[in-house]
Amino acid sequence: MHYDFKQKLNKIDSQQYRNLRIPEIDWKLNEAQELFVKMIAEPRLRNYLGFETSQRSIDDIRTVVVKDYCSSIVNNTATLPQNYWHFLSGYVTMDKGNCKGVKSNPINIRQHDDEFEVSPFDSSSFEWREVNALFYEKGLKFYTDGTFTNKLFCMNYIKELKYIHNAADFGAGSYRLPSGTLLTGSVSCELPKGTHREIVDLAVAIASNDLQNPDFQNKIQKLKFNNLLQS
Repeated sequence: MHYDFKQKLNKIDSQQYRNLRIPEIDWKLNEAQELFVKMIAEPRLRNYLGFETSQRSIDDIRTVVVKDYCSSIVNNTATLPQNYWHFLSGYVTMDKGNCKGVKSNPINIRQHDDEFEVSPFDSSSFEWREVNALFYEKGLKFYTDGTFTNKLFCMNYIKELKYIHNAADFGAGSYRLPSGTLLTGSVSCELPKGTHREIVDLAVAIASNDLQNPDFQNKIQKLKFNNLLQS
């Protein structure tokens, strides 16, 4: 990906930006990787189609989707895993009287200003297998109408991405991030190989804009060809 980045940022047979250092290239690759996943999984301007709009979209981020993570619900709250990034879907199991381990419909993630628990049409219900939930700092809070108990929470989610880096070829074989984290060796992109060139294209466009490269619009056009950006 470093080689591809340098080839695409520089004009053919040119070393115009040869002074970009490995940590700087790593930073742009990681910015592009993060943006790539966000655009597929959860764009801010939602089209309500989800990220599984095509098999290609499914394949593009399948390696960072964690399936069936489960956590006990204590006092109607459940913690999130250490590597959690974005929620995709989930359900809970419920107990009521002699009915044990009943699986709910997909949980309803509510907004904090919703008055769902005072509405007879929107409140949690064992009979309808509807459970409302809110995200907060430490995890999720689940709601019940008082007649049943939420026991187990299971979900599918996108995990945090590994930081792409090539510290092995920089200086003495290591460098520190601005956060102070020491990086050694090298870590490749964990997304499928078919996405790597597109991620590099995105990283090059970001870098070209930062460098005020006159070729910036041409690089943006290539992203549009790959449907990463709208025309």
